[in-house]
Amino acid sequence: MNALASVVFVALVLLVATYLVAVIDATIMIRVSRGRGYTGVWMDPIARAARLMMQRGSRTERPDLQVWFLAPALLAGLGAVALASIPVAAAVHVADNGAGIVLFGAAMLQVMVAVFLHGWAANSVFPMLGAFRMAAAGMSMSIPFSLALITTALPAESLSVGAIIVSQEGLWNVVRQPLGLPVYLITALAFSFWGPMQLPDAADLAGGTTAEISGVALLVWRVARIGVLVALSAMGAAAFLGGYLGPVLPGWLWMMVKTAGLATVMVWSGHHFARMRIESVVFLGWTLLLPIALVDVFLSGALTL
Repeated sequence: MNALASVVFVALVLLVATYLVAVIDATIMIRVSRGRGYTGVWMDPIARAARLMMQRGSRTERPDLQVWFLAPALLAGLGAVALASIPVAAAVHVADNGAGIVLFGAAMLQVMVAVFLHGWAANSVFPMLGAFRMAAAGMSMSIPFSLALITTALPAESLSVGAIIVSQEGLWNVVRQPLGLPVYLITALAFSFWGPMQLPDAADLAGGTTAEISGVALLVWRVARIGVLVALSAMGAAAFLGGYLGPVLPGWLWMMVKTAGLATVMVWSGHHFARMRIESVVFLGWTLLLPIALVDVFLSGALTL
């Protein structure tokens, strides 16, 4: 793909995937709350977006406007860069270079920078508290997250996401490395600040980093956040579930089904598990997930040798 086609392709994939995740979220919410029927669930994301677009924007006293406007764009850009490193099918990829999994990991680790800037720039108490929560959660989860990802490269003997997918033709990494996918999904919740790890934008902080924004700015932030969730789900499908590999169906459809499955699991967790306290997240990352991730590395290395 040339540069323009690549940008358009990634943007379209992100927009469609973001809409589908919003539909999944609305469907699970209806089921959990035993509310209205499912007939209008396909229009629910569009209705919510329209309401936000009609809202008047808000502004705090003396914010850092440049950083405040940059943070949502940075978050969306990081989701797009991460997604671009993942092949959609055998011959459909944008930026799957020889170190695609490193590119993905670097983009995801920068998410906590985007969230911190979003909270810091508002010049307000609750957004700043949300920013520090994201910094604490991100630093606690970054090493287990990176180890779980890098371990999938051992059987492939390559850092290319495409090579990692091809290496799973005989056996998916979720079977070879049963500890890897749970660690990855838990840490992915922290980097997408979703579900039980929705700490920087939590309700107990009146919305955290989003406490002082409304209207289009809030809509862009929420869309960018879902975009990060989509990228994390797609990488989980590629690194652990064989990506586009599968019988009968075309590769791109297998990739879509697997990505949607992991996204549904993460969205579902937000409606069934209570939000964790930040100290519990830090404890979980350093004392439980890190040792499990190290065991996963040692076992996978021994089996590969």
